[in-house]
Amino acid sequence: MTLALTEQLQQRIEFLTLYKKETKQSDTWLKQRIQQAQERDFTLTTDELTYGARVAWRNSNKCIGRLFWNSLTVFDRRELLEPQQIFEALVTHIDFATNDGKIRPAISVFDPTRVRIWNHQLIRYAGYETEEGIIGDSDSLDFTKVCEQLGWHGERTNFDVLPLVIQVDDRVPQVFEIPKEAVLEVTITHPDYDFSQLNMQWYAVPIISNMRFNIAGVDYQAAPFNGWYMGTEIGARNLADDYRYNFLPDVALVMGLDTSRNASLWKDRALVELNLAVLHSYKQAGVSIVDHHTAAQQFLLFQQQEQESARDVTGNWVWLVPPLSPATTSIYHQPIDNTLKKPNYLYQTQPY
Repeated sequence: MTLALTEQLQQRIEFLTLYKKETKQSDTWLKQRIQQAQERDFTLTTDELTYGARVAWRNSNKCIGRLFWNSLTVFDRRELLEPQQIFEALVTHIDFATNDGKIRPAISVFDPTRVRIWNHQLIRYAGYETEEGIIGDSDSLDFTKVCEQLGWHGERTNFDVLPLVIQVDDRVPQVFEIPKEAVLEVTITHPDYDFSQLNMQWYAVPIISNMRFNIAGVDYQAAPFNGWYMGTEIGARNLADDYRYNFLPDVALVMGLDTSRNASLWKDRALVELNLAVLHSYKQAGVSIVDHHTAAQQFLLFQQQEQESARDVTGNWVWLVPPLSPATTSIYHQPIDNTLKKPNYLYQTQPY
């Protein structure tokens, strides 16, 4: 047995032991599965994969929304190896997760080595460099160029939904347009100010597709997953960051704020109102979203549940603390261990 297989076998055994403990399998079951785990062609069952994907969410140090880890729906798509089939499965995922706005957490797991999804998220806006400046999402500039090189051309608006780019083995990646009816978007309005002239919007579901799902010594390179948005992800980052959509100066103008000096705290005031607008708009549209104060309270409840189950809670403090009014949340004052536990969702090198 090679060293590499020995290391992988150890990780297989660790996961199977965890699965046995938490799903109350018998000692006989564990003994049989460990014997099977010593074969090179060993694969997890759908039930094992499902539980592992949920535990990976539970172990995600950067996620504040882990209270709902056990509600994750898992689609086992490992048998799909044709780009058209994979695309159809991804649209099914989008439809299931969107659920007319009542967002459902889900993950679709494809063959670990043969399938790759090039997108950062299944739904994401394009970004274009022009002589007048950037149109759209500056975070998507490189990937938009890749899509254009593969034959796709957007309308060059601020909110062009990028296509899905799917690669199987070493074949040329294929480009698929997401059906417009599958993408639920929310127009950003404010209950007190007229934001209509700003033409702001965002999509309903964040489906991360550029991370690998690591379980039992195997990296599933294509395993897009989603929860629902916390408002600050949109209102304090996507729409507000000066290297993203940079809407804060425009919001301040609508509000009539003095932007000539930092001491007027115009950025702070505009940021609060932009985040209020995001929460207001998603609620008005019937789309699931959580504010950062509620999310912090939910994380405390998650910690309590984990302690009752005799499990240590790990986390990345920098990511868990929200970017808006962090000191007003309880987790701001709480140190936390950032040890990595597996299964987990991990970063991987971009394929382009």
